[in-house]
Amino acid sequence: MKKTLIMGLALVSLMACTKNENPLLTEQNTPYGVPAFDKVKNEHYMPAFEVAIAENKAEIEAIANNPEAPTFANTIEALDRAGGLLNQVAGVFYNVLEADGNDEMNAIAEQLSPMISELSDGIILNDALFQRVKTVYNERETLGLNDEQMRLLTETFKSFAQNGANLPEDKKARLKEINQELGLLSLQFGNNVVAETNAYQYFVTDEAQLAGLPESAKAAAKEEAVAAGRPEAWLFTPKRTSFTPVLQYCENRELRKELLLAYTTRGNHDNENDNKSVIVRTMQLRVEKAQLFGYDNPADYILADCMAHDAKTVDAFLESVWTPSLKAAKREAAELQKLLNKDLPGEKLQPWDWWYYAEKLRLEKYALNEEELKPYFELSNVRKGAFDLATKLFGIKFEKLEGMPVYNPEVEVFKVTYADGGLVGILYTDYFPRAGKRPGAWMNNICNQYIDADGVDHRPVIINVGNFNKPTAGNPSLLSMDDVETLFHEFGHALHGLLSKATYQSLAGTNTPRDFVELPSQFMENYCYHPEVLKTYAFHYQTGEVIPDELIEKINKAGTFNQGFVQTELLSASILDMDYHKMNTTEAFDVNVFEEASMKNMNMLSEIIVRYRSTFYNHIFTTGYAAGYYSYTWAAVLDADAFAAFEETGDIFNPEMAAKFQRLLEQGGTRDAALLYQEFRGKDADAKHHMKRCGF
Repeated sequence: MKKTLIMGLALVSLMACTKNENPLLTEQNTPYGVPAFDKVKNEHYMPAFEVAIAENKAEIEAIANNPEAPTFANTIEALDRAGGLLNQVAGVFYNVLEADGNDEMNAIAEQLSPMISELSDGIILNDALFQRVKTVYNERETLGLNDEQMRLLTETFKSFAQNGANLPEDKKARLKEINQELGLLSLQFGNNVVAETNAYQYFVTDEAQLAGLPESAKAAAKEEAVAAGRPEAWLFTPKRTSFTPVLQYCENRELRKELLLAYTTRGNHDNENDNKSVIVRTMQLRVEKAQLFGYDNPADYILADCMAHDAKTVDAFLESVWTPSLKAAKREAAELQKLLNKDLPGEKLQPWDWWYYAEKLRLEKYALNEEELKPYFELSNVRKGAFDLATKLFGIKFEKLEGMPVYNPEVEVFKVTYADGGLVGILYTDYFPRAGKRPGAWMNNICNQYIDADGVDHRPVIINVGNFNKPTAGNPSLLSMDDVETLFHEFGHALHGLLSKATYQSLAGTNTPRDFVELPSQFMENYCYHPEVLKTYAFHYQTGEVIPDELIEKINKAGTFNQGFVQTELLSASILDMDYHKMNTTEAFDVNVFEEASMKNMNMLSEIIVRYRSTFYNHIFTTGYAAGYYSYTWAAVLDADAFAAFEETGDIFNPEMAAKFQRLLEQGGTRDAALLYQEFRGKDADAKHHMKRCGF
């Protein structure tokens, strides 16, 4: 006993010393308590995690071994409030890792993965702790809990049960091994995609090969080449900001093919960054894990806690939207083939032709050229348009903060307040690509919203990240139409996090079922090209002229253009995801053969490549959307129906509807998602609004 006491005192002394020296562990002496990004160095991360993990383990042991009878307060609430220091450290590390990582941070992440997995399993598989949770759960009807408390109790019990607490000891031991290996595989997959993206460079030395490419795209490619030490050339990479203009405008068919294939074959080159073996092993482990819990396949195991509930429901849903989407895509392909025939008689339309001829067709049908629009979509103006929209709908205001600690000079910080000046939260925006940033766009929490035991409401710190065009020597950052939608989309996620008014952080903000979480983000997309909203942000970056009515009319007339392609590309990725996660065998397989069979079974058009091919499909192999990519379309039905609720009033800013939608956002995951939507709308969502929006 004395030896244990001495060791315990030594650990406390070590932790105190470490905390005093480590900016990740000290109280944040910064404006609004944001992380001291400017003081954090790589060497701070691992010591901080070691201390935070030890502290979290001690908190869990105290709850599990509490001699008092289990109650909602000393068990369920205590669990939700445990791990505060770990959340503080992880909120810095993982956000920086994704947005501005490096090899050293990747190595730290690999070292951390089994530690975090062990901690998580040590909580979920702690039988003494689970018995306390189970006792409270069994007494739930007698405890006089409010709706949010009941939701927390139910979700806590389900989390334990669905993650192995009821398994026998031998299966618990195997589950721990599976979880640790899956964590490392996820990191490996993501790192491979980043490495493949950064490794590929295509230099063009003859400007004639860039015929048709806009001057702005050529200028960006020239700057990339100069930075790479090749000032005589133009550099293109598999980053969307680099190759998308080539696909849309460049007359050079071989260059279009080269860059599209470079993008779509990442992680599929039989080299050190190849992801095929990572996928095979991941799926073997996911199947084994699902079957440990008595499910036939990973999809049914994963979907049990979603709105859809099972793979059969998702399959039926996807089929209902796939059929009209594919039919529309076939019509579009026939139109594009006719255009191709004029240029290259006898040639068949290929995936690297679609964007190019779709752009020609859009110009022919609607006289709409995306390059004509870009001067009106200057990044800071578009962001301000999104901010102003939130002000009009929800009465919140945005103020840029100078001199705030950031992890990269390109990051900007905003204070968000209510009309009365009360703090809503802090928003970071980080919009430009860099070598250490993973592809895509996302929202994340840096600090969660919650109300502590003393009744203090801790407001959230949220981040929006993108990979938009960087400013060049001659132009500011000018966005494409897709970029504008992406900015509004991720800002919708940010609002979901910022407006949160939950007591418990595990139910706050975006902590909702996965097939509900995309509703707020996709809802905001409905506004970005509405005439009333466009005129608030679409100003020509050189003249200050507001976007003319004739351009707005063209945008709206072309609103359903190419939707067969858009929906088919999206839905094929959803079906591929489901095909992977309906696997019920742990036998090895050939990833390329599997993907090809999936495309064949869905009758995928050869002229379209699935949005995410397997070997760079981060959504399902790294970021938590396994058996869940369908949720973008599921939520599209919800968001179209929600926007229709505003339209039916004759006012897209209707204050009564806005207040109802704000209430939906504020509640996060504190209540059942279906009930939340029914309360907002007065009924279930009707898919006709989504189909109408697509033009089907």
